[in-house]
Amino acid sequence: MMKHLLGIRDLTTADILQLYELADRFYEVLQQPTRKAPALSGKTVALLFFESSTRTKLSFELAAKRLGADVLNFSASGSSLSKGETLLDTALNILAMGVDAFVVRHHGVGTAHFLAAHLPTPVINAGDGTHEHPTQALLDTYTLRKHFGYLEGLTLTIIGDLFHSRVALSHLHIAPKLGLVVRLCAPPTLVPPLWYNLGFPVYHRVEDAIKGANALLVLRMQKERQAHPPIASWEEYARFYQVRPEHLSEGQVLMHPGPINWGVELHPDLIRSGASRILDQVTHGVAIRMAILYALLLQ
Repeated sequence: MMKHLLGIRDLTTADILQLYELADRFYEVLQQPTRKAPALSGKTVALLFFESSTRTKLSFELAAKRLGADVLNFSASGSSLSKGETLLDTALNILAMGVDAFVVRHHGVGTAHFLAAHLPTPVINAGDGTHEHPTQALLDTYTLRKHFGYLEGLTLTIIGDLFHSRVALSHLHIAPKLGLVVRLCAPPTLVPPLWYNLGFPVYHRVEDAIKGANALLVLRMQKERQAHPPIASWEEYARFYQVRPEHLSEGQVLMHPGPINWGVELHPDLIRSGASRILDQVTHGVAIRMAILYALLLQ
């Protein structure tokens, strides 16, 4: 296992399978009444989140606490960054307090890589701009593995805002390592031009993209990143690219990394769909992040 978790590209297939095996162990722990495996007792994990987050931040915090670690929550608002302190100085000062690992989410591409190059402790990328979100791809594929029992040969269709999605990019890196077949679906204005040359089929009609797929991963329309909306309106997007109950075939699995814009990328009637594994993703996210913290801090 490597020293940091900065992106899926840096992981081998063996690394990923090791994390799945650890996650299986911790998933069983999470089913127990005490719900703790205090392997990281005496360790401190710092959460440096410069972007809003619910699932990722809370699941990392819960994962660290379930492993017995202390958690230091950093808030950029009201910190010395507003007084001119650099990000590196902030991290070094936090490190001097006795921190053993950093979990970083930042709007700047490469921020986690920059900190990893200057800090002696493990750094985990919890999302850097529009680059990667490696732990999300790990928990998504772990969810598929728990549901189907295997991954190689499964077809996953990714639908939505591909242009701004760090989740989608992490999936493009993880799919070949696991034998997953990936299809992409989005309006032409939301497909990065270079992605047409990566060897993954790109569709512009939902019906074609999902036919015969085992699972759908629907992405959020990232309004906050779209300074110039690539579509005429959200209503237009929903008309042509919203996933609705009639789109789903028997046996297909529905996933979404959250948060969900109900009525835009997903029809509200899918909230209680039996195909949904969205809450399973959240549950499995704690186990996967426990595995990551354990692997980086103890192995």
